[in-house]
Amino acid sequence: MEILWYSILLFVVCIYFVLDGYDFGAGIIHLFFAKTEEDKQLIAKSAGLFWDFNEVWLVVAGGLLFMAFPVYYASVFSGFYLPLIILLWLMIFRATGLELRNQFSNPVWHSFWDKAFGISSLLLAVFCGAALGNIVRGVNMGQVENGVSTLEPQYFFLPLWNEQFSPLVPEVGVLDWFTLLIAILGFLILSIHGANWIILKTNSHLIPKLKNYVYYGNYAVLFFLLASLFVWGSINRDMFRMFHQHFLNLIFPLIFAVGFVALFWVRKFRNPAVAFVCSSAMIVGGITSSFVSMFPVILPSLNSVNPPLTIGNTANTEYGLSTALWWMFVASCLALAYFVVQKRILSGKIDHLEH
Repeated sequence: MEILWYSILLFVVCIYFVLDGYDFGAGIIHLFFAKTEEDKQLIAKSAGLFWDFNEVWLVVAGGLLFMAFPVYYASVFSGFYLPLIILLWLMIFRATGLELRNQFSNPVWHSFWDKAFGISSLLLAVFCGAALGNIVRGVNMGQVENGVSTLEPQYFFLPLWNEQFSPLVPEVGVLDWFTLLIAILGFLILSIHGANWIILKTNSHLIPKLKNYVYYGNYAVLFFLLASLFVWGSINRDMFRMFHQHFLNLIFPLIFAVGFVALFWVRKFRNPAVAFVCSSAMIVGGITSSFVSMFPVILPSLNSVNPPLTIGNTANTEYGLSTALWWMFVASCLALAYFVVQKRILSGKIDHLEH
């Protein structure tokens, strides 16, 4: 039952980052590419018409995590308290930037909320990448000092960074040179995803430039991907264990690889949906490969005193997990209905829709 709920939760997380990921990416493109009022309005609209539905999946992921793996929920939400608060404020600024921008016709007002939307989207992409880096790197479970736990074994607390800015010391921080590599990789992938979304949903004159960005950005993804894999391998010598033991798990990095390689032909795609599917595959393949590589661990421990958090030692009771399946079915039907209605109303290009 734990494996089933772990799979469901991973599926929901992937949906969230595919959907809200293009909002983050659209904000990044807005920040760097939108120069005219028409461009700013169009790119903001490509995110503004969809962001509220997309963030429903973040609420779903949080609710499922609380229900299925309450110990993990309590540990992570206390240990990563500082970055989570930062993420919350960034989400607030991104949403208000989208919704308040056109309330007044004033250049200063427009400029402020444009920057709020763009910068918060950029930082959200960076911090989400850093979050993945922290999860695969691990934390000092129990806050061990001199071989003694100062907290309960399942708890920890991370500063934003440590003095050495290194992942190789006992007292790691949220940001170090390893998590920063993953953060840059996340920024690149989500910005490419956002560019593909704008190409798919608009008739903007920026489309040729965005296709060039996707093409050349893919080379940057390759560089930071190889660098992060090399560093991750030096930190965790066992990173490929699950792929050696179960060859079927190779389907997840293969999903990433297919989407990544295909994007080198983005300038030749006649159907813009193909490019969007490819960048979606990169997101799904990257997230699933990362979590599958650690299975059944869901948060490694950097010390030998306290064990890592796994799907076994953090899960709810068997009765709770089995009962929740019925409610999951009802919730899935509601979310699916919401998804179908929204996509039918907002299908096709959105250039002339009101926001």
